Amino acid sequence: MGLLVVAPAAPLSSLIASIWDCDLPRQAHSFDRLLPSARAQLVINLDEDQTRVYDEDLRCTRNAGAALDAPASRSCLIDTAEQTRVVGIVFHAGAAAPFFRERMDAIANGHVDLDAIAAGEAAPLRERLLAAPGPAARLRILEHWLLRRIDVPGAHVHPAVAHALGLIDAAPGVQRIETIAAQCRLSPRRFGEVFREQVGLSPKRYLRLQRFHGAVAAAGAGGRVDWAGIAVDGGFHDQAHLVHEFRAFSGMTPTAWMAGRGDRHRHVALT
Repeated sequence: MGLLVVAPAAPLSSLIASIWDCDLPRQAHSFDRLLPSARAQLVINLDEDQTRVYDEDLRCTRNAGAALDAPASRSCLIDTAEQTRVVGIVFHAGAAAPFFRERMDAIANGHVDLDAIAAGEAAPLRERLLAAPGPAARLRILEHWLLRRIDVPGAHVHPAVAHALGLIDAAPGVQRIETIAAQCRLSPRRFGEVFREQVGLSPKRYLRLQRFHGAVAAAGAGGRVDWAGIAVDGGFHDQAHLVHEFRAFSGMTPTAWMAGRGDRHRHVALT
């Protein structure tokens, strides 16, 4: 039992950030808040043939046992009961669009059954995973499935989007979208269209999201947390701006996040 995460080799590494297998006891608390991410994630529940997400009022949306968590700029709630036997595939930002031939801006902040974007593949894939003897075998099954689907023309991130993502990820606190569009030799309007289609978020919202994740990483690095210093180093106007962005993307204050954070970056325990 445990959590096994692997980073695939080429050619999968161009689109896939990681493949993971989770087999853990049920946790004591009922819900986790899942912080938003621009990286789409395919989640396959092996314990139940469904996946569930909740809004702030705990209204439940149910999907099939294999579903894609689309790129998101707002948090959602998930119950810990379905985190016991589950596998997943994390795509690089912008990579799920060419892989599934789907516009990510059309499904952003949503959850889509795998059969809706890869017709007829969900049930056979889940059955093979259920029959596998262990986590390593399950990861190999996912890797083979990915390799079969990636070997088609057009399965790559648009060069302008890839360039922009690299710049923003390296320094989200200092980038200007207009400058990046000019470097890509695209008008700001056309650049925004291509970026939203593949990433699912506007360039400016993606930049804000990455700046938020930078603050989360800095605060979770250990030791005393200097929020004012994190705000300055992270490119926020001031600490009030950081708190505002924290609420916008996570639905909670930095203090509440600190109280519930655990060893998994995107999961915050709710009591």
